[in-house]
Amino acid sequence: MKKLLLIALLLVGCVDKKTADSKFPKPEWPAKTEKSAWGNGISKEVYADKILGLIVGAAIGDAMGAPTEMWHNSYIKQQIGYVDSLDVHIRTASAEGPWGSYLPAGGTTDDTRWKYLMGQYLLGQPARPDSLNAKDFGKHIINQYLADVADLKATDAFSPKPFEQKMMHINWLQEWAMVAKPYTENKLDEYTYALSKFYGGEMVCGGMLYAPLIGGVFPNNPEKAYNEAFRLGFFDLGYARDITGLTAALVSKAFQPNIKASEIGLVCRDIDPQGFFDARLTGRIANRLYTDAIGIIYESRKSPSLDAKKPQNFKGTDSEWAVMDAAFKRLEAKNQDMPFHAGEIHLINLTALEFAQGDFNKAMEFVVNYGRDNDTVGAVTGAILGAHLGFEKLPKDKREKVLKTNKEIGKMDLRKLAKDIANQHFK
Repeated sequence: MKKLLLIALLLVGCVDKKTADSKFPKPEWPAKTEKSAWGNGISKEVYADKILGLIVGAAIGDAMGAPTEMWHNSYIKQQIGYVDSLDVHIRTASAEGPWGSYLPAGGTTDDTRWKYLMGQYLLGQPARPDSLNAKDFGKHIINQYLADVADLKATDAFSPKPFEQKMMHINWLQEWAMVAKPYTENKLDEYTYALSKFYGGEMVCGGMLYAPLIGGVFPNNPEKAYNEAFRLGFFDLGYARDITGLTAALVSKAFQPNIKASEIGLVCRDIDPQGFFDARLTGRIANRLYTDAIGIIYESRKSPSLDAKKPQNFKGTDSEWAVMDAAFKRLEAKNQDMPFHAGEIHLINLTALEFAQGDFNKAMEFVVNYGRDNDTVGAVTGAILGAHLGFEKLPKDKREKVLKTNKEIGKMDLRKLAKDIANQHFK
């Protein structure tokens, strides 16, 4: 087609022969390649510590944020002061939230359940898989949903309580199953219609709930982790799906030996397998949010709040609170214009990582006290720093309480899940 156009232009005299034969160099961009190596430089001991750190770090973030989920930071300050520890959950039970109206400290929500469900799916895959099958993942979700439906049908009780409890299990997965079923059956119209109604048609952040574990099974290979999470992110649309991929990539990067915490976020700039930087009209929103996060912390340290009053039980200095308060205000200004939920979570997560510079407690406290969807953000940030630091460097009181509560109350043995994943890849 280009040759025909050139000939046509020559014939009508628009381009002379000398111009057409110009030797001016024409750049050729390097072809994108994907590394296939699995976890270069990672021993079994290091991997086992980091995969457990990922899972437990995410659960700590979930558990710390859940009691104040969707609260504004001013309301957290009014009611509690400053959150720096795990607390009991006193809130209405819900399908996406805690499954009980009163959970002891360390209890978790759907953020941890999704990582556990993804872990079960991954344990059914080959060791060090070349790739993951999105339809198999969809079937895994459907099978769990059908098992919960069967459990409800088999319930024999007079009291409504058992029925209500089991309906909550079904409600947790029902939106997902309605999208997964037509997707696995290649029914394109039904899939697109279901996706357009998924949680009311929001661009969603569904993949961010399970993507961290994908990063954990493709460690130190962020581009591969991105591609696999993007493939399994068929519940998300557009920019939200890009952020799902980046969530896995951030975790994968955190597995890199001797990496600095400040370098992890660079994957938002350095990898773009799906070409979002070339998106017309908007460019790559996920990278813009990364630069926003750096700017928020830079400006907050440069110009902290002048009239910020420390909340009750904040153990830091006045100047430390002034920086955090300024960052909260700048974050809020950015989030006023945020067009989609995944973008908000991504921005808060990256801002917390920039603020904390590898300090786990500092990052968790930033996320939780900022408020909004702080259990989901906490789970994402906790997964990244948990993978970076490893289980042994997580705060002992928090990690042990989360392991105990999730095993005894939630019936999820997070330590065993991590051990099984580690053994699968190091036989």
